[in-house]
Amino acid sequence: MAMREQFDDLVVIKIGSSTLTDSTGAVDEAFISDLCEQISELHAEGRQVVVVTSGAAAAGRERLGFAKRPDDIPSLQACAAAGQAALTEVYAKQLAQRGIACGQVLLTRRDVVDREGYLNARNTLDRLLGLGAVPVVNENDTVSIAEFTFGDNDMLGAIVSALVGASLYVILSDVDGLYTADPGTHEDAELIRQVTTVDRRVSDMAGGAGSSVGTGGMASKVRAARAMLAAGIPLVICHGRRQHVVVDAVHGEEVGTRFWNADAPGHGSGRKLWIGLAEVPHGVVQVDRGAARAILADGASLLPVGVHTTSGSYEEGEVVSIVDEEGAEIARGVTRYSSEDMVRIRGLKLDVIGRFLPEKEGQPAVHRDDMLVF
Repeated sequence: MAMREQFDDLVVIKIGSSTLTDSTGAVDEAFISDLCEQISELHAEGRQVVVVTSGAAAAGRERLGFAKRPDDIPSLQACAAAGQAALTEVYAKQLAQRGIACGQVLLTRRDVVDREGYLNARNTLDRLLGLGAVPVVNENDTVSIAEFTFGDNDMLGAIVSALVGASLYVILSDVDGLYTADPGTHEDAELIRQVTTVDRRVSDMAGGAGSSVGTGGMASKVRAARAMLAAGIPLVICHGRRQHVVVDAVHGEEVGTRFWNADAPGHGSGRKLWIGLAEVPHGVVQVDRGAARAILADGASLLPVGVHTTSGSYEEGEVVSIVDEEGAEIARGVTRYSSEDMVRIRGLKLDVIGRFLPEKEGQPAVHRDDMLVF
């Protein structure tokens, strides 16, 4: 396999539908023009940029004459089909005016849950970047089904950031960042400037989906931030319509909320990032307090003795979600036991397991090398 091109200053920018559209719900070309001007400025500094854009369905609604978001899946997919073309036209025109080429990349989760598909997507993005183009990435909503959707483009942007080895992931939102409470209902809510770990307290500060044109909210952005902390990639959530906000975020100025922990080791392994971000968990393994502490603090594998319960149906070699006693997800990993065997061996020490499953002697439930810890 050919060596990957390396990009030291690579920025992934994700734009939400509510930021991308105007008060009528139409795509705001003036906003895209300003964004492309900032991209041009970053290019002039020698940086590479990937754009992860929402707004296809909104653009398609306008083009197909829908007054509001349709309720049925075929109409939504038709809007996405019409909107993808309209949206890409705007980006291509605005970037071309600044001497920059762009290439559209449409992904579904099906494209990246398969390891080969994941690598193919990465190679396409790498090649576009190597040619000096700006990849414009969106979920392929025209063919996605529920099982294979990313759920929101915040996580799609996180997966893309991991794919290309981004140096920064910027989410442009319609809010200034993460607040201590909902600023719409709490006058004393304060903007949090720096977050070094996403724990239950931080997750509780995030709300649900916030607009009629988008699918994400602060909760989805915080989930993406947790993934980026695990990947060792800084993430900034900021107001997309603040003047010069992308360039300011890249230059390290204080805009929005920055999720970054310089002391965290990160997980440079592409395989671990694929396991934790791209693959769909096939089941859930709940661990006891001691096992959770060993995984989070000691860098340990998950041993069968620490497994409390398991749910879902999965085979050996499939990805499972690992949760603590309170049900909070702490890691994802490739299991070395099927769900049927996991029920049999949970709570047992390795030497005991070897007596009735000799082929599994010494095997952890999930090895540390096959685990992404959040």
